[in-house]
Amino acid sequence: MDDLVKFNIKEVKCDLLPAINECTQRGLLHTTKWLAELNYSLKDVKLDLHDVTTDDIGLTESSEEDDTYILAKTYFDLKEYDRAAYFTEKCTTSKARFLYLYSRYLSGEKKKIDDMTDIPPDPMRNDSLKLLCADLRKDHLAGKLDGFCLYLFGVTLKKLQLTREATEVLVESTHKQPMHWGTWLELAALITDREKLESLRLPNHWMKHFFMAHMYLELQLIDEGLAMYCELQSMGFEKNAYVLAQTAIAVHYRRDVDNAIKTFKHIIKEDPYCLDNMDTYSNLLYVKEMKVELAYLAHRATEIDKYRLETCCIVGNYYSLRADHQKAVMYFHRALKLNPQYLSAWTLLGHEFMEMKNTNGAIHSYRQAIEVNRRDYRAWYGLGQTYEILKMPSYGLYYYKQAQLLRPHDSRMVLALGEAYEKQDKIQDALKCYYKACNVGDIEGVALIKLANWVNTIMRLQLIQIL
Repeated sequence: MDDLVKFNIKEVKCDLLPAINECTQRGLLHTTKWLAELNYSLKDVKLDLHDVTTDDIGLTESSEEDDTYILAKTYFDLKEYDRAAYFTEKCTTSKARFLYLYSRYLSGEKKKIDDMTDIPPDPMRNDSLKLLCADLRKDHLAGKLDGFCLYLFGVTLKKLQLTREATEVLVESTHKQPMHWGTWLELAALITDREKLESLRLPNHWMKHFFMAHMYLELQLIDEGLAMYCELQSMGFEKNAYVLAQTAIAVHYRRDVDNAIKTFKHIIKEDPYCLDNMDTYSNLLYVKEMKVELAYLAHRATEIDKYRLETCCIVGNYYSLRADHQKAVMYFHRALKLNPQYLSAWTLLGHEFMEMKNTNGAIHSYRQAIEVNRRDYRAWYGLGQTYEILKMPSYGLYYYKQAQLLRPHDSRMVLALGEAYEKQDKIQDALKCYYKACNVGDIEGVALIKLANWVNTIMRLQLIQIL
């Protein structure tokens, strides 16, 4: 493996302390929590006095604008974004300038969600986003953007579908501010294959290892991803909930559901109020039809935070397993009202509509999932199944091909593609798929039966010809 995990754990701890402070000041709450959890994982790593300066805990930075910034930050935390932007418009310090630009961005996003109908809005017609992008571009050309503002510029470019420029700007942001995990995640969404990943000029920083491990899983390079997460655990992150959850997801991708469930149980034991990635855990319990465990998880999640995205999906899965599909749909819709970009909810909603024989609803949901993340093989596979039900085999074949390209070593995808070829009388292509399904581990044994039937048919035809 190219990227061996090697870094100084004390250096990591020293990097985390100021980064937590900087992200907190800028209202980047999710990254702050993520970094704080990493820092907590290293609570046993002791730093010498000379390792930490007062700058690390944010004691020396002050200016005349601090009072204005503190006022605006309180408005920002209360989601009064226009008010926060109004007070920080003329501020010049890096953190206040970012708060101004970020408030403008979030104000536009909030209004878009508030005005949302069944038809998703067209980002190309979003005038406030275009105006913000123009202002950021002007500052970028003048060399005025720090790492955080570059992140925001990259996000606006991505929203406006300027993918190539967005990638370049986000990579630039990782060089200037490598500790902002949000930048790495936005960049990850733009990487479509290994070749593109390897062409990136990334900073030589320990955060790169977390990004590479994440990307390996996203690109279905499961062995590389799992090896990297195991390395990260051995470097001191063996108790980190994020690393453990990613490891469980990698194990699940290998179709070892029992071990994945075991890892999630360990996470809950260590951190009983953790809801991060628990929607994935509920998916695993659903697949194994573990009704009692899923009911308990749904009850616990509702007690912790009933309006959390993950809770809505967990409860939705619980009702789905009880075959109460109307209630399941209601909870997945609730999750999407909280965040229309929540991939898992769109995919699960598609599955529910399939159960209810609502093919139009299923197609819409799966298409929305693909809009959020084109690498979601479940949505492509779901579309293939839907079009098969609609007796549109050529469409089904196309979507199964996309799913199989994303999951080349998953026998279910290869088998579905083979059956789609068979229905169109493309027997040679179907046989190739069945052979491949056997080679990558035909767990259900269906591909082997299909091959045996076809071999039997071919032999009978040859015998008839001889006679």
